[in-house]
Amino acid sequence: MVLRGPEAAGRAAEPVHTILADLVLGGAALGWVDPPPLAEVAALLTELARAQRSGDAALRFAYAGGELLGFGYWRRYTRPTHRPNADLEKLAVARSAHGRGIGRALTAALIEDARAEAIEILTLDARGDNSSALHLYRSLGFVEYGRLHDFVAIGTTRYDKVFCSVDLRPSSA
Repeated sequence: MVLRGPEAAGRAAEPVHTILADLVLGGAALGWVDPPPLAEVAALLTELARAQRSGDAALRFAYAGGELLGFGYWRRYTRPTHRPNADLEKLAVARSAHGRGIGRALTAALIEDARAEAIEILTLDARGDNSSALHLYRSLGFVEYGRLHDFVAIGTTRYDKVFCSVDLRPSSA
């Protein structure tokens, strides 16, 4: 597996769109009820690559043999009092590649990118029924700091929204 950064964004829109469409249609907890249009995905990747150049985001792609298997990103908070921190907004791995450590590798790389940009606290939220993702995040040092019960609505079904964070500030020991 090869991890690439924002330089891969220009060629990644179609494969990212394919991964997202498959996952969303399968009920994945990615924030969409219907798959996002290709133009939306392309615009998102372009914006993230631009934001990474200014230290306001990190974008990572995982490839094996030239095939895109997953991607993830974080963005720095825009509110001035929150600027030292960032939110891991999306992590998606192709269904065919689940269980191969790709999500772990992407998340670990994004954490290292956050450290390199002096991010103090990296946050994320996950749907409460996404036990695999929550287990992964906990194993990488994230801790739950809150939960909104029945917050996520998909039709008439409701799920908790779980908030997690990892403190990346150097210890003062």
